[in-house]
Amino acid sequence: MTKRANGRQIQAVRRFNRFYTRRIGILGEGQLGSPFTLAEMRVLYELAQMEHSSAAGLSRELGLDPGYLSRILAGFERAGLLARTAAPHDERRQLLSLTEAGRSAFAPLDKRSQQEIGALLEPLPPDARERLVRAMDAIERTLRDPAPEPFSLRPHRPGDMGWVVHRHGALYAEEYGWDATFEALVAEVTAQFIRSFNPERERCWIAERDGAVLGSVFLVQQDDDVAKLRLLFVEPSARGLGLGGRLVDECVRFAESTGYRTITLWTNSVLAAARRLYEARGFRLLRSEPHRSFGRDLVGETWERPLHG
Repeated sequence: MTKRANGRQIQAVRRFNRFYTRRIGILGEGQLGSPFTLAEMRVLYELAQMEHSSAAGLSRELGLDPGYLSRILAGFERAGLLARTAAPHDERRQLLSLTEAGRSAFAPLDKRSQQEIGALLEPLPPDARERLVRAMDAIERTLRDPAPEPFSLRPHRPGDMGWVVHRHGALYAEEYGWDATFEALVAEVTAQFIRSFNPERERCWIAERDGAVLGSVFLVQQDDDVAKLRLLFVEPSARGLGLGGRLVDECVRFAESTGYRTITLWTNSVLAAARRLYEARGFRLLRSEPHRSFGRDLVGETWERPLHG
């Protein structure tokens, strides 16, 4: 049976809450100098992230009382910020989306939010920023799922790139019949990563359990605004643990905290599990193109996910 939180722990969390809410300035009547309350800004943000949503989905995502959310949405609609349309296959269900006026209202607030967080972080040395982001990640993960994860993540270290190349080459040959040219490609990607590694804007995560490596992923800089997710890999023995999703989530969180505006990736249509994972985390398929690679006829796919800091 889980023991109840003690008074010291409760007071520590309350102290942190008081400090942080004051530090990021969310106690004022309007957020970011706007006429919107904190709750209204959160609803506006969620609506801006997707083409269509539903009141029920927003209520679940934000943990808002449906009646309270309904009043916020009605206010947005009166202001011309929100449009409602019938769902294509169920006219009884209404889809919500921001109007052009709504997106125009949100855009400067989104930019201002990013600037304010940038101003909060910029006085800190790079290593302090990373410690802060890791601590926030730890808080988020712990409160989302208090149960300990069946794996841990760490940065890459000498010897890891050899493992990445070996396991990609062996597993993709076994499961998909790809030839050694794929292993050569992975070797080129990892070698380039090591040669040009920029620790402020790039990462490799290695997943472990009891000293055994279970998976990996890379996030590399394509340009100032675009990051590229590469070489997502999960061992067959680790499938079903949520590791693939966690690795992609780490890439998204790091990319957002580092100031990228977009994550892109290239994969192949045959990798169905990875495609489902990307789609579930907000990536959209931009284009497909047949190609002959790795000894097989394949369909290459480019996916993209916008980011909002």
